Amino acid sequence: MSIDIQSGLTSLWNSTGIMNFIQPSNPDLNCVENFLHMYGMPIMIVICLFLLWLGIKKQFEPLLLVPIAFGGLIANFPCDHSFQAFVYKVGIDPAIGIFPLIIFMGVGAMTDFGPLIANPKTALLGGAAQFGIFGALLLALCLGFTPAEAGAIGIIGGADGPTSIFVTSRLAEHLLPAIAVAAYSYMALVPVIQPPIMKLLTTEEERKIQMTQLREVSKREKITFPLVVLILCAILLPDACPLVGMLTFGNLCKECGVVDRLSDTMQNALINIITIFLGLAVGSKLSAEKFLTPETLKILLLGIIAFSLATAAGVLMAKLMNCFSKTKVNPLIGSAGVSAVPMAARVANKVGLEANPQNFLLMHAMGPNVAGVIGSAVAAGVLLSLCH
Repeated sequence: MSIDIQSGLTSLWNSTGIMNFIQPSNPDLNCVENFLHMYGMPIMIVICLFLLWLGIKKQFEPLLLVPIAFGGLIANFPCDHSFQAFVYKVGIDPAIGIFPLIIFMGVGAMTDFGPLIANPKTALLGGAAQFGIFGALLLALCLGFTPAEAGAIGIIGGADGPTSIFVTSRLAEHLLPAIAVAAYSYMALVPVIQPPIMKLLTTEEERKIQMTQLREVSKREKITFPLVVLILCAILLPDACPLVGMLTFGNLCKECGVVDRLSDTMQNALINIITIFLGLAVGSKLSAEKFLTPETLKILLLGIIAFSLATAAGVLMAKLMNCFSKTKVNPLIGSAGVSAVPMAARVANKVGLEANPQNFLLMHAMGPNVAGVIGSAVAAGVLLSLCH
């Protein structure tokens, strides 16, 4: 009996987290690898707690950063991870991967394409901002990443979390933890990253430019627009249809006025439920062996470069448009060409108000902002075609 009790107590002790937090050294590994092997789990727990602090205290994209960080905590505890594995399989795994698509549907239901329809030339600003994606892709190739990995890294420049997850799960699933954290972190840092770039590339006079009020967009135009976008996408770039299709479906439900219950569900209950599971699923991949790698640091660096290039390209495109247009465009709205809706538009409006208290740019900035959403989905289709 005493032997059985001793054996049981030993087994219980060996199963505790204390015995599993620090792994024994491995003589086959070098010093750095051995350190990460031994202490990777506690290091990742500290990183996840830091991400929780950013989400809760600093409110950096809390709706996703909090569940991602909490999922990462669970993933680094020595416990049963079958629930997270199931959620990941259903929601993100390339074989199924429905979570990013459902979130895009919700985004479509919450988005007003009116400013873009009223001023179609702002679509050029959303298109120019996608330069950040392909600029980062080229840099990633120069750093030794494969074309598929480079495509997954480049999509960070679109500042669109669901798109980043969708593309990465299909091109380079092993990079998903770093890319997801980078994408959502930089989206949250829009108010910090963008203003210095905007001010560097514009003069005081340019920032003071006041734009004329947008025309009113008819209901017929708002209903027709998502259908036209989907048809054009299906003809020209079928690989982008899953994302663009869900985006336009959600928007059509919002604008048609006959399925308000469906639109309300997409905008609220459904997108909130999926956001919870998406965050937990992404967090399940934040294990030490997958996140604490040299590639992670490169991805974080390339991500900030991609986002900065996207912001700069949008501003410079607006300045170029002013060289050929009688109606001046405030270059600040070009920065909203990234897909961080509506935060990027609010930042453009804030910087404009600092230069001219009578300068209200929010609705004008929403044009390139929603164009950036479409542009990032199209860029995702291009990357899937080129790099898959």
